[in-house]
Amino acid sequence: MLTRAPIPADDVGLADTRVRFLTEESVAPDEVRQSILASWWRSRRLDVPADRIDLPYTGRPHLDTPLTHSAAPVLRRLSDQLDGQPISLILTDPTGVVLMQYTGDPDLHRHLERVELAPGFSYGEQFVGTNGIGTALAEGRPMHVFGHEHYAENLENLACAGVPIRHPISGKTLGAIDLTCWRRDAGRLLVALARSTAEQIRQALLTYSDMRELTLFRSYLQACRRTTGIVIAFNSDLVMMNDRARQLLDPGDQSVIIGQATQILTERGRGATATLATGTKVRLRVRPVAGQDADDVAGGVIQAELLDADEERVASAGPVLPMFLPGAVGSASTWLRCCHQVDAGYERGDWLILTGEAGVGKLTVARGVHQRRNSLGRIHVLDAAAIPADRLADEVRTELIDDPVDTLVVRHVDRLDEETTRAMAAVLREARDNRAAAGGPWVTLTMSGDAELPKDLWALFPLTVDVPPLRRHIEDLNEIVPLMLNRLCAGAALTCSPATMHLLTRARWPGNAAQLYEVLKQVTQHRRAGAIQPADLPAEFRTAPRRPLNRIEAVERDAIVRGLEDARGNKVQAAKLLGMSRATIYRKIHDYGIVVPAQA
Repeated sequence: MLTRAPIPADDVGLADTRVRFLTEESVAPDEVRQSILASWWRSRRLDVPADRIDLPYTGRPHLDTPLTHSAAPVLRRLSDQLDGQPISLILTDPTGVVLMQYTGDPDLHRHLERVELAPGFSYGEQFVGTNGIGTALAEGRPMHVFGHEHYAENLENLACAGVPIRHPISGKTLGAIDLTCWRRDAGRLLVALARSTAEQIRQALLTYSDMRELTLFRSYLQACRRTTGIVIAFNSDLVMMNDRARQLLDPGDQSVIIGQATQILTERGRGATATLATGTKVRLRVRPVAGQDADDVAGGVIQAELLDADEERVASAGPVLPMFLPGAVGSASTWLRCCHQVDAGYERGDWLILTGEAGVGKLTVARGVHQRRNSLGRIHVLDAAAIPADRLADEVRTELIDDPVDTLVVRHVDRLDEETTRAMAAVLREARDNRAAAGGPWVTLTMSGDAELPKDLWALFPLTVDVPPLRRHIEDLNEIVPLMLNRLCAGAALTCSPATMHLLTRARWPGNAAQLYEVLKQVTQHRRAGAIQPADLPAEFRTAPRRPLNRIEAVERDAIVRGLEDARGNKVQAAKLLGMSRATIYRKIHDYGIVVPAQA
């Protein structure tokens, strides 16, 4: 038995901590390991059910791969050594799909079958929550998960230790090895044995690394020794890049460079200049790496040089530089990148299109950039959806030619018909020609993100900037909420409690910042000082359901919320008031994402 030097007991305290986490109660950092708590949070955000195992079956796994060929002898040898012991050896692919399982104990084997820890089923963290396989792959490092540390209650009598398996040359994660046993039998030997097994498999993989990969790897190392700049080596199966490439290039830019380099190799070229998705220009030098045969190409090595010094300075600084826009706040990279693009367009004098979902703040960005660049200038806004079609072109002429403003924003241009768009485009062309001669207004149009820009406007607006939805920079709520509260209750000391802020960050916000403003406006109808508490929010924002609810489920959710309020947060008392068992109310609280009020 694997019982020497046991890891601290999986006691009732940990089980209670897990239940309190699942029911939205606070959990102190010292009550559970930080790596486990972080995985619990990921599992919650992924809407993983905690009271059942419901895994996708991907079909019979493909076993004719270098990983399986390398791992099979190692696992068979270890299985023979552990014959009769209640321990299971499990190999998975990079997504957590079980490829092989060797279990020497019939009782343990039957239990693993019941929880679907079997070939063809995925134990990725997004499906089963915290577990040795999925969490090791998510963290990218060895992990052990014992007893009640598992997110799913069906796994609480098991212990598992998982270790990612990486390719010995490329470093790419190929899968994971997991050792699972009964919780009562677990000890540190389980963790050490999992690490040792993973290393044996990694060494065995060298046998299946072909000469093309080894040749490409050597060429990559030689290039890295010659320069401190961007180096990328690639072929059809793998990509290697140095730290400089990862720091200066986002994933989209990396894809553009590799695609351009592939074309260069195909055309037997040596270099080119490319423009990346972010607008950065780079000079590429691509060297083919010869394989074993004269006509065989093992891959290519790219050296890239940024041509725009300013862009290189910004990129090498790491995060996107902060920017102050009057009337707007936010420090998330997605939001700042959008603001920088609009500000750069203004500086160049480019007219531009702002796209995005309703309520994301397109007009806010346009106003903010205008006030940042020309605080004393006039800015006018025309709503194309509210102005009669036969009058819109005349309104635009007034603002741009007859009595020109400094900035004009025309909203909802995607709602215009073809004739109205053509008439407006004619006025815009006239204004642009006047502007070329003597300067003139900056023009911005706004439209929904899924709309198509009318062809009559293509030549007039060379730049389109997408304003991100709130859910893509939800961390900015810590700045946005105080700004909105200050506008709604000028002079009043109204703040947002941490618990309420947590609820707001969990909401999906389909209406984006405009919806957030309306919710806070509703709250300020009855609270205008102090701290906003969860009970002050509308009922639908005191829960975070894992899926859309039908009418019956929504009624049940609201009834449970009211029951918990009547019972002052006591779940047992609320269950009695609602006529349901304690187990049922715990499950419903989890399924509906209900935040339980603090007990009085």
